[in-house]
Amino acid sequence: MYNDLFSIGPVTVHGYGLMIAIGIVVALLVGDKRAGKKGLNGELVYPMTLFAVVFGFFAARILFIITEWKNFIKAPIDYITGSGFVVFGGIIGGIITIYVYCKIKKVNPVDYMDLMVPSVALAQGFGRIGCFLAGCCYGRETDAWWGITFTRSHFAPNGVSLIPTQLIMSLGDFIIAGLLFLYLSKDRKRLQPTCVYIALYSIGRFGVEFLRNDYRGNIGILSTSQFIGIFTLIAAVAAYIFLVPVLNKEPEVTEEGEK
Repeated sequence: MYNDLFSIGPVTVHGYGLMIAIGIVVALLVGDKRAGKKGLNGELVYPMTLFAVVFGFFAARILFIITEWKNFIKAPIDYITGSGFVVFGGIIGGIITIYVYCKIKKVNPVDYMDLMVPSVALAQGFGRIGCFLAGCCYGRETDAWWGITFTRSHFAPNGVSLIPTQLIMSLGDFIIAGLLFLYLSKDRKRLQPTCVYIALYSIGRFGVEFLRNDYRGNIGILSTSQFIGIFTLIAAVAAYIFLVPVLNKEPEVTEEGEK
């Protein structure tokens, strides 16, 4: 695939950046529309999402540097100015950003996290198409008919048939989005949608990591994302079981009838 799609004068439109932009726009539009249906403030969706994207990218970069701290110490400038992200860092950073933003605006942060998780999955789906166009996050070599051969990639080995892990991840993200829309077709308790998203993403990411062949760090026999995914899955399940009942507990009614 080819990341440089077309040029307008001195400006070159890159497939990766374009797909990221499309994903953000789709996330904003879907979030705004769902906010109206849920009785939430749609005007908060736009700045909240943009802040979450910016700080999410920053957190994804920071987590990548943390996982590569030994190499970072040897060449810090290369890591600061180079590329490389850990998506789980972006998810965590986005959640923290939404929480802080909602606290500042004096609205319930869990309501807006639950609102935006389908949008996040959709944005990730488009982002992975960008990865496919750029050739990053590539898979192992394969003789299967559905293998993809890159010819102009700056990341993937060219001229070799590879498992299209980018498209597999993209499809997985879109499936997660669809499942979340289906799940949210009925009223759910606060935090349940967020827990379901994190659990589904953690499971899917753990599996697809076995198919990838790009360098992304490792902790023991697991890739960095697999290692982190175990803990995010445990956290999501624990929050669903123990935290959801606490957040949705009705105030007790006193003898005088006051809550």
